[in-house]
Amino acid sequence: MRLLVLGGTEFVGRAVVEAALGRGWDVTVLNRGRRVPTAGVRSLRGDRTAPDGLAALTEGTWDAVVDTWSAAPRAVHDAAQLLRGRVGRYVYVSSCSVYDWAPSAGYAEDAPLVEGAEPDADATEYARDKRGGELAAVEAFGADHSVLVRAGLILGPYENVGRLPWWLGRIARGGPVLAPGPRELPLQYVDARDLAEWCLGAVEQGLSGPYNLISAPGHTTMGELLEACVRVTGGPAELRWTAPEVILDAGVEPWTQLPVWVPPGSDMHDALHSADVSRALATGLSCRPVGETVADTWGWLRSIGGTVPVRPGRTPPGLDPEEEAKVLGLSAS
Repeated sequence: MRLLVLGGTEFVGRAVVEAALGRGWDVTVLNRGRRVPTAGVRSLRGDRTAPDGLAALTEGTWDAVVDTWSAAPRAVHDAAQLLRGRVGRYVYVSSCSVYDWAPSAGYAEDAPLVEGAEPDADATEYARDKRGGELAAVEAFGADHSVLVRAGLILGPYENVGRLPWWLGRIARGGPVLAPGPRELPLQYVDARDLAEWCLGAVEQGLSGPYNLISAPGHTTMGELLEACVRVTGGPAELRWTAPEVILDAGVEPWTQLPVWVPPGSDMHDALHSADVSRALATGLSCRPVGETVADTWGWLRSIGGTVPVRPGRTPPGLDPEEEAKVLGLSAS
């Protein structure tokens, strides 16, 4: 298989590249050249936001392209239009954010969608832009030759958002750790490497259309996730499980200040941790145990000195130590 990856040096794109090379595929990447591409790929230079930034792609044919773009739909539109007729299948890594907020628990691919930005629009806001990217892919390749990968929470090595790395760093620091309860709170996420393998399998199977791409609901729990962090870091951390009411009353923001966690029974939890993924599971999605994701992320984090390369324009997640201590004091009172 001949695969083109737009990007290919960070997080999901890098996972796709490594998975494709592992299958013996011929891999080409297009990026701005700010990071060294994985050994074994053909590397092309191009900036999708610049005039003539796709010039390196004016020639060549591929069996599939994987596109992880998260900003202005115009970039997806321009790439898809240029590649139409020379690529067999367009795999666009979208997001479950394209569903009209807040989707009910158990929502599947036919749930109502946000009004997408125009396919050739400049940046608007994340959900509308992702839907606009979907529309751009379908417009160029048709419903039968485009795959819309609606990912949920993505974790794993190379994470450039900082959610799991923040928890690992916080727990490695030791001491009392604010552990947001309940301990048995079900979580739903996908390891970037499992997402990558499914995308390549989708190409091999000739799949098309939208797929919710996350683990089954309850693949792990908040307790299992944080306890895995304690095990792999080996630090003297003490998880102090704290009721959601105490955390919320203290003004702590779920998801951002306490990454991954959202309170049970909320619209936010239904939207982020309860999607129906039966379609993806039936077409080959396989999700590794949480302990493996945590251990491999910790290994990668240590290999780069512990500093997470957060994507430009994003605010690093996490809770300030003083605020954490304050909430822990409230929970003990």
